Amino acid sequence: MKNRLETKMIKILSGNRETRLTVQVADTQRKRDKGLMFVGNLPENEGMLFVFPVKIHGGFWMKNTLIPLSIAFLDWDGKIKKILHMEPCKGEICPTYDPEIPYYYAIEVNLGWFEKNQIKDGDYVRFY
Repeated sequence: MKNRLETKMIKILSGNRETRLTVQVADTQRKRDKGLMFVGNLPENEGMLFVFPVKIHGGFWMKNTLIPLSIAFLDWDGKIKKILHMEPCKGEICPTYDPEIPYYYAIEVNLGWFEKNQIKDGDYVRFY
């Protein structure tokens, strides 16, 4: 990933386990709109953290995204509310992946990363 965005280390707490993830922070509309478009490779323990100024509804799409991703939607306190899996879309019409719940944050990682690290709904993310 190109280091154009601020990066930070976050911790995901699942029971007694703690998993670290390095994320690029997308905290403006422009950064959120671009997301991981045109990224051809995402290192194993890296991802993108989407930060919204208010609770939002609606989903993400994968237009011009080259790699399959998993996305976790989080509440204001960092609780994972829902995880979805998304496929790349190179066409003009792309599906929207909507958790159908309100959220404040979203984290995109390589497809299957959450399962591989035994992270599930109800686990907590700590931002440091």
